[in-house]
Amino acid sequence: MSPLTATVVRLKLSLLRNGLRQSGGRRAVYVASAVLVVAFAALQLIGLIALRGHEHAASLVLPLVAVLGLGWAVMPLFFPGGDETLDPTRLVMLPLRPRPLVRALLAASLVGIGPLFTVLLLAGSVVSVAHGALAYAVGAVGVVLGLLVCVALARAVAAANMRLLTSRRGRDLAVLSGLVVAVGAQVVNFGVQRLGTSGLGQLDPVADVLRWVPPAAAVGAADSASDGSYGAAVLQLLLCAGALAGLVGAWAASLDRLMTAPDGSTLPAAEPGAGRRRSGGLARLLPTGRTGAVMERGLRYVWRDPKTKAAWVTALAIGLIVPLFNAVQGTGSVYFACFAAGMLGIQMYNQFGQDTSAFWTVAMTISSPRDAYVELRGRALALLVITLPYVTLVTVVTTGLLGDWARLPEVLGLSFALLGALLATGAWTSARFPYSIPQEGHKNVAPGQVGLAWAGIVGGMVAAALLCSPVIAVSIWWNVTGVGNAWSWLLLPCGAGYGALLTWLGLRLAAPRTAARLPEILTAVSKG
Repeated sequence: MSPLTATVVRLKLSLLRNGLRQSGGRRAVYVASAVLVVAFAALQLIGLIALRGHEHAASLVLPLVAVLGLGWAVMPLFFPGGDETLDPTRLVMLPLRPRPLVRALLAASLVGIGPLFTVLLLAGSVVSVAHGALAYAVGAVGVVLGLLVCVALARAVAAANMRLLTSRRGRDLAVLSGLVVAVGAQVVNFGVQRLGTSGLGQLDPVADVLRWVPPAAAVGAADSASDGSYGAAVLQLLLCAGALAGLVGAWAASLDRLMTAPDGSTLPAAEPGAGRRRSGGLARLLPTGRTGAVMERGLRYVWRDPKTKAAWVTALAIGLIVPLFNAVQGTGSVYFACFAAGMLGIQMYNQFGQDTSAFWTVAMTISSPRDAYVELRGRALALLVITLPYVTLVTVVTTGLLGDWARLPEVLGLSFALLGALLATGAWTSARFPYSIPQEGHKNVAPGQVGLAWAGIVGGMVAAALLCSPVIAVSIWWNVTGVGNAWSWLLLPCGAGYGALLTWLGLRLAAPRTAARLPEILTAVSKG
């Protein structure tokens, strides 16, 4: 081991050790995470070993390893701050060349829970498909190559996007994790159900392709050697070695660029007036006066503020995924489309907490219940700009997939009524139960305010359900008795009108409380 490699490995260990010394809570979280990951990896290893001898074992383990490699590729984009050694720009001032630095960082990357999990999964995959001493020898080489490909892939992706990931706008990429988790969970659920009914043979065509794609090719080499296809096994190992060499080369090129090219801080400032030109288009589409200003501010929060954007991306994704996937699987109902209205309606809750300490600039402009009403109305209208077309789209798509067009007006009416009830209760709970949203880290509630958050959200949702009960009762009565089937279309205008009335009443009732509790609200939302 070269002196540079030994130094960087010791640096990685020192960073890990010093990080755990900061607090007992951090040590407890790290130890608990390590135990859970190792336990899960051990269970995976046992399950893969038990799969040994199954006719379609390779059809399962090859996609599994491919998904593992995909995880290594995307995780640096979602959690760029999870590993201090991911940022090579911290070494820019040192007299280091890219190639030796790549070798040192690659060795340091093998220290951690992630590589241990990867080794156990790769080893279990090899055991499940390997038969014979030669196949095990090929599999041992494949495990090493597979691990190095995964680690090099993560580092190459991180280095190529480091300038973006370390910028304010680049860190917003982390909000996509909610979307990926939501979509991935439903895809896995759908896939497991299909496999449960059709068997692992469904994966044979996918496995035939993935066995030639690194890092899955590393396990595919062991499977090929077991079948006596030694030429194919050698070719698959060479593919992994070539992928490793290509990733290391791309990583080195990115390091060279990071250490020699100027970053954004040394480039000329943006052209004067560019920001004003960009904002003009949005402002022209909104009402004039305070209402339009509040709407524009709210929409810009959705686009620019990381925490607000994360909440909206997750709500939009889950609001579509739940009804859509249930409809595709044939187990859904058109009424699942109301889930979209529920997910987006709760974005009205804790409106002032989204402003954090900047709420004082808003509070200075509120001197009467009328000012508070206009402020709340602008925030509700900004939410409706996104929510109304989205809820309509989800309902139409779900209804079309199920072919139940006769219920489209009814479901839309229920969705609009639910949305109005959530806007009404959200405006009131924003004034009654405000709480701060920390801007750093992954917490959505400041310490000591969890009770306020639960009281506002759960209490508001229960109240919204009660407010919607008249429309729900009419819908149930018509469906049970069959008397109103010919008139069910009336639920669309009635539900929309009822939702609009609830929204107006909620804003009217919340405005005096908001104006009277401005100091308490400002104190609560500024805690984080």
